[in-house]
Amino acid sequence: MQHPKNDASDTDETIHIDISAQGPYLVYGRPPLSTQYIMPDDNNESWYFQEGRHFSTETEPTALCRCGASRRHPYCDGSHTQAEWNPQLTALTEADSDAIETIEGATVDLLDRAELCVFARFCHPHGDAWELTEHSEAPEARRLAIREASMCPSGRLTARDRQTLQPFEFRFEPSLGLIEDDVIGSSGGLWVRGGIPIRHPSGDTYEIRNRVVLCRCGQSANKPYCDGTHAAVKWRDRLESEPVGETLPEKVH
Repeated sequence: MQHPKNDASDTDETIHIDISAQGPYLVYGRPPLSTQYIMPDDNNESWYFQEGRHFSTETEPTALCRCGASRRHPYCDGSHTQAEWNPQLTALTEADSDAIETIEGATVDLLDRAELCVFARFCHPHGDAWELTEHSEAPEARRLAIREASMCPSGRLTARDRQTLQPFEFRFEPSLGLIEDDVIGSSGGLWVRGGIPIRHPSGDTYEIRNRVVLCRCGQSANKPYCDGTHAAVKWRDRLESEPVGETLPEKVH
């Protein structure tokens, strides 16, 4: 079973994230960083992202909190040395192809990596992404299946064309987002977009992907990746921000 890899050939290697073994994410290359709000539709289902406040990454490196206890979010303030959290990184640095389930539809396949679920819930509206994939012979079901998979911030879900086997993806520039989910009263993970390399303290680089979400609450069991625990514990970063900026465009490629 093959999962389509994102082409990292154009990745700007000056932009990368080093994970410190006991502390923060160290961001190099000054990528843009902003809050990204999960915005609901009329049925209160997750429907699109809207940008909020921007934060500086001019300091080289910029240290971003990953323990969840900082009083200067999104930045590290040293609280990880006193906080009750487990900094251990348990996720594999390489992709596990055996963990990928393929749901075959009429015109679209859905690739599902369940361990990457961050509970963003974009897969729910208008019939879930799995059911829509199975009925993708209908143009509207196909469109919604592709949309719901592509909106998944962690890349748990990826839609691909059955004939060409090409995945559908937003063309993200290297950038970082601080996910805010006001519908459930929680802040989410660090949304890493555009193929930014993420490095383990050992020097190994995690699988480079177009979209991935890293844990910010400090409670994930799949570090460095977010596993949705922030939603269960109602973790909040208490950032002063509001959704007033650009929205994620509808078109995927």
